[in-house]
Amino acid sequence: MNMRTRAIIHLDRFIGNFEAVKVRIGQKRRICVPVKADAYGHGALEIAKKSLEAGAYCLGVATVAEGKELRNGGITAPILLFTQPNPTEIPDILTAKLIPFVSDEWYACTLNEAAAGKIKLPVHLKIDTGMGRSGCPAEEALALARHIDNCASLELSGTATHFAVSDSTVTKDIAYTKLQLSRFKEAVDAIKNASIDPGIVHAANSGAVILHPDTWLDMVRPGIFLYGYKNVQEKEIQNFPFEPIKAQPVMELRTIVVVIKKIKKGETVSYGRIWTAFHDTTIATLAVGYGDGLPIRASNKWQAVIGGKTYPIAGRVCMDQCSVDLGQESDVRRWDEAVIFGGCAQDAAALAEAAGTIPYEITCNINKRGPRVYER
Repeated sequence: MNMRTRAIIHLDRFIGNFEAVKVRIGQKRRICVPVKADAYGHGALEIAKKSLEAGAYCLGVATVAEGKELRNGGITAPILLFTQPNPTEIPDILTAKLIPFVSDEWYACTLNEAAAGKIKLPVHLKIDTGMGRSGCPAEEALALARHIDNCASLELSGTATHFAVSDSTVTKDIAYTKLQLSRFKEAVDAIKNASIDPGIVHAANSGAVILHPDTWLDMVRPGIFLYGYKNVQEKEIQNFPFEPIKAQPVMELRTIVVVIKKIKKGETVSYGRIWTAFHDTTIATLAVGYGDGLPIRASNKWQAVIGGKTYPIAGRVCMDQCSVDLGQESDVRRWDEAVIFGGCAQDAAALAEAAGTIPYEITCNINKRGPRVYER
């Protein structure tokens, strides 16, 4: 009997995406691989190991706990901590040797006091150039860099920003990305002109890696592209100097058929009775639901592939199960494998579109009760 619901992670495709980035940006630039949110649902430790084997310089996490998990798994490479932690977590930053992004003097002072007499803690200065989230205002970057430089227990080892619309080919969005880059470069130049080393200068996320060569700088941070998705095409920009870069979806979600039953015309399936049989038909129940990460918004809008044939979801997706309409005649049998997305089915981007969301949310939400099965 097949395992129930599981996520198949195609590591060869991940490495293919990584190599595509290296070809695009050149061999001399560094790559930071974001493995936050359990590597977008793909399994942080395994993805971290493959990334470093392939030549990644460092990894990126969102929480201290994510960084500690990597350290406990034997990862020794630099790990950037992208977001602001709770002050009680600062001792763990030191013991796990994480590299925090610093956006204000309070955080710099707090880190400096915690590290005093223990380690010289590397930090990256985060500059807000228009994302409006974290980071110091660009005009205050020099003052913060000076403050960090004057902290005896801190080392300014990097300077970063983040783009808001770098994955857009709309004229106003391209202009906004260029404005963000201009603000960032001006701030970095001011730091350099004050005889302060800004460390590794980095800004480019997936969209910028694909569309904006002038943003690549010392290092890039492609996230969703490495996991197989790009929502922009280079051909939309006139006279673009590079061949289109291709992404291969890394995750595939599979489950099994657990029940097959006949229903009559006019009968309904699942909660809310939002699906009605227009004729006598056969329903297959699959061992996957929103508790596994299949969005409830996919109800009546998605499908599964069983034995190479596509069958539409019938009725509301439940927590642990969903149903598909096999039609009046089908050779599907109990315990057959069903592919929800990836592989022989449409990918997570198509599912996201059907459910009114983005592929990030689809892959991140695949619950860990469905094991990751790594294929090389």
